[in-house]
Amino acid sequence: MAQTVELEVAGRTLRLETGHLAKQADGAVLATYGDTYVLATAVASQADKKDTDFLPLTVDYQEKAYAAGKIPGGFFRREGQPSEREKLTSRLIDRPMRPLFPEGWYYETQVIATVISADQSGTSDVVGIIASSAALAISNIPFNGPVGAVRVARLNGQFVINPTLSALDECDLSLVVAGTADAVMMVEGGAAGLPESVMIAAIERAHVEIKKIVEIIRKLVAVSGKPKRAAVTEQIDPALAATVETHTAAKIREAIFIPNKTARQERLDAIMAEAVEALKKEDDPDRERHVKLVFHNLEYTEVRKMILEKGKRADGRGPADIRPITCEVGILPRAHGSALFTRGETQALAVVTLGTSDDEQKIDALEGEYYRNFMLHYNFPPFSVGEARPLRSPGRREIGHGALAERALKPVLPSKQEFPYTLRLVSDILESNGSSSMATVCGGSLALMDAGVPVKEPVAGIAMGLIKEGDKVMVISDILGLEDHLGDMDFKVCGTAQGVTALQMDIKIAGITAQLMERALAQAREGRLYILERMRLALAAPRPQMSPYAPRIYTLKIKPEKIREVIGPGGKVIRDIVATCGVKMDVQDDGTVTIASSDEASAQKAITRVNQITEEVEVGKLYMGKVKKIMDFGAFVEVLPGVDGLVHISQLAHHRVKAVTDEVKEGDEVLVKVLEVDRQGKIRLSRKEAMPDPKASAQP
Repeated sequence: MAQTVELEVAGRTLRLETGHLAKQADGAVLATYGDTYVLATAVASQADKKDTDFLPLTVDYQEKAYAAGKIPGGFFRREGQPSEREKLTSRLIDRPMRPLFPEGWYYETQVIATVISADQSGTSDVVGIIASSAALAISNIPFNGPVGAVRVARLNGQFVINPTLSALDECDLSLVVAGTADAVMMVEGGAAGLPESVMIAAIERAHVEIKKIVEIIRKLVAVSGKPKRAAVTEQIDPALAATVETHTAAKIREAIFIPNKTARQERLDAIMAEAVEALKKEDDPDRERHVKLVFHNLEYTEVRKMILEKGKRADGRGPADIRPITCEVGILPRAHGSALFTRGETQALAVVTLGTSDDEQKIDALEGEYYRNFMLHYNFPPFSVGEARPLRSPGRREIGHGALAERALKPVLPSKQEFPYTLRLVSDILESNGSSSMATVCGGSLALMDAGVPVKEPVAGIAMGLIKEGDKVMVISDILGLEDHLGDMDFKVCGTAQGVTALQMDIKIAGITAQLMERALAQAREGRLYILERMRLALAAPRPQMSPYAPRIYTLKIKPEKIREVIGPGGKVIRDIVATCGVKMDVQDDGTVTIASSDEASAQKAITRVNQITEEVEVGKLYMGKVKKIMDFGAFVEVLPGVDGLVHISQLAHHRVKAVTDEVKEGDEVLVKVLEVDRQGKIRLSRKEAMPDPKASAQP
């Protein structure tokens, strides 16, 4: 029997229903919000994964084209590889829920959120989080949720919950916030360089709505929830744990402070291998795995204890210290802009390419088609972490990191009217030991300035961490990979000297309070200002000149009624200009003409052609024209491309002309003067008026 609960959120009804669709799943919920419908299912296998010590959770968000009344493009006319938006939304759903599974749950678990109706309001991502959380909550899968989510934006200084896409374009802040009734679990979004206090206020406002959403999910669980399965934590012999600690604890404490990441990991691996060899038992097949589990727990405990009790980190830094930074710009001679940003053992090569409107990316989304003229692509090759594995297409992590860096830099870019270029920024991570996405932001900002892009301000990014044991809390700046792995929070903050442009927060514990977030943001601001100062020493402002290899884009404005003349029948004229001048050219409906070429002479040649085509004849002006046709009563002369006028036989010369051919022939170039342009656009020309009068010159 179907069960439903409802709640009004921002003037629209959020409805959760179960028991009607997908009844063989362990949990299934249809969430509707306006005309957006998301069906979420949760299923866990009955057999656990042997020799697994991590949560085997898979989250997939998928959009059906029929949801918006569309037929998919492409040869097969069916949904194929997930789009970038689908991958990013899958991450949004996964991140706030993953920490809420109990320790020891090693059963393959899959959550699928499917958009089956879309009203183009742009809320399917937050509805997907809610539906997925509700599906897990009512299932027999152990889950310490539920989780609620909203998008909070700021419009004209006022916070708005779940704004429509059209309203979102006018907002200076947009955050997706997810959390439990007690704390925030995830934040993802950006802002137009706003103060940290505004970000905190927005998150707090979002949490008010999240609590209401969590409450209705609990009501749904009360009427349709299933008994939860048990998560069995493997029991380890206390005597064995004590022995492993005796053999390894001191060595682990020593190894933790080896500065180099690779050397540190090699030493830790060697200590663990020694312990396994010394404590192995042939008649106990679980012995080796238990030794490794105890060893990893000791490593986790020792790293956190050093930070909390002594304020010392693996590389010897204090809690708020930033690793050494070096910035290099203009390192690739043929690239339009390049920078190498190195922070500790993390290094990003950022390269900017300038293109024209032809290079814009067309996106076919459920909400409709749109174009991107700024693309940031993040790559994480295996050598960056000392591994040898096959190269693959970008995964969710790479796409997520690229999207975060793109969001951080976008608010400082000039408008298309100010800088009519398509921008592609590629970040290749050459080394990684923590916060490569933030290195991408810093390197990307420098590369944009090196390319001569007139950014409003430089942008820097920093990753903050958290170690929390009971009442003991330590916020740490510029976290290492080890601290990310063993810590409780990954809080990435990007911004200018004025304010925040992007946030991404993930929590591994049961959430954090607004007070703790405020403390982390304040410490992040100090670190960001330090990094910006280091960047300023390398390049303080955008270069005044672009690379000689970058295309130059020139913008002209013509009358809309002249567009047909520039394009020509079937595009004949514009193709001829492009071919003969060697340029790229685009004509918009409002009469804006853009001409792009890396050779200025070619661009000027094309500009001259366009000006000639669109130029209007002026009365009284002299033109060098070409005789196109001879008639008994005069000659038709082309004064501008495609524009002819008549020189009457009486206007061919100062003397009486018996035959037109006595004075001019077809193909002759003659100087003429415009006498009149009538209402029908007919042009009357005079060759006589453009010539000196022989009688006047003969007078003394």
